[in-house]
Amino acid sequence: MERARLERQGFSIAELRRMARGRLPRMVFDFCDGGAEDEVTRARNEAGFADWEFLPRPLGGTQERAQTTELFGHRLALPVIIGPTGLSGMMWPRGELAAARAAARAGTVYTMSHGSTITIEDLARAAPGPLWFQNFMYRDRGLTRAFAERAQAAGYQALVLTVDNQVLGQRERDLRNGFVIPPRVSWRSVLDVARALPWALRIRQSELTFANYVTDERRDIVSLAAHIAQLLDATLCWKDVDWLRQIWRGPLLLKGVLHPEEARAALEHGVDGVIVSNHGGRQLDGAIASIRALPAVVDAVAGRIPVLLDGGVRRGSDVVKALALGATACTIGRPHLWGLAVAGEEGVAWVLEILRRDIDRVLALGGWDGIGQIDRGALVPAPGATPPAAPAASPPADLPARRVAAAS
Repeated sequence: MERARLERQGFSIAELRRMARGRLPRMVFDFCDGGAEDEVTRARNEAGFADWEFLPRPLGGTQERAQTTELFGHRLALPVIIGPTGLSGMMWPRGELAAARAAARAGTVYTMSHGSTITIEDLARAAPGPLWFQNFMYRDRGLTRAFAERAQAAGYQALVLTVDNQVLGQRERDLRNGFVIPPRVSWRSVLDVARALPWALRIRQSELTFANYVTDERRDIVSLAAHIAQLLDATLCWKDVDWLRQIWRGPLLLKGVLHPEEARAALEHGVDGVIVSNHGGRQLDGAIASIRALPAVVDAVAGRIPVLLDGGVRRGSDVVKALALGATACTIGRPHLWGLAVAGEEGVAWVLEILRRDIDRVLALGGWDGIGQIDRGALVPAPGATPPAAPAASPPADLPARRVAAAS
């Protein structure tokens, strides 16, 4: 019954966003939906995909339209990964577990945020699929080490170091709503929560806090949030990446890479993958859109490590365009939170199913029998658009083979 309702009402990511907006208090919806300052980068992340148009060849015929891809030894059923989002449990009780189970059902990876509402160990025990863990580089390097070691011991397959969080971005929707540390409680905020009574009744049944940071002295969400903000470190540099590389024994990815020179440097420092990301427009407003930064980063690493695209993905066509520009896969943040807010695990599963169906439709209409057939020759710049670089039909012949290849 839940799937039938979702198919009927939530037929697109945009519709699920609309449904989530109606179910959540405004302050909570804005927390997950909003960006920094004027939200220019957030908007451009989504709009940037329109700078590219498909150049289909439908007479090629399609049958299989395979979406599987190999990534760090795992065969993923679709080229979409759930990226790290803090406080997912604010959308749905134990929301991280619900999302991880949905990812496993879809045959893909779930990435746990350091700021989750359940612990590293609890998720690993209960989630059936492959897991990655997101870490920050804190002033307290011992805490960074402890998180990495806990994730390693719990069996997480990859570590994602987020590097664009030196200070907190100014998220003005949160300031306007009083959703800050300490929170500003007003009649408006009380009425806001009362309007979303079903959400409030669900959430009050679970302890909402930053579970991985809880100690005997500090466990409530307000004091923990203030503590985490004080730990952020603007001195993060390559020697810190080298240090973490020595600690973590599995694949290490950098999330927040936009400049091609940083992508090249990542190779020299033993990084196994980069995620082209501007933090969903939640940090530096005015930063380049992820899809615009992608081609130069792909060219910089020259196929030696996988490149993932994070930011603005709302349609399966967005995923296909990112793959055509050289990404191995895309990560999603807000879309899975909207699905989580609407229907928990089933809502996240439906988000991934929407994207799977979208990708299949694009491949069929474009004449591409699988994502392995997609390259830059599948795209042309849109009229009036100014993509950062003109696409080439294929990479130069002397480039090394991609370590992560799409399965046919």
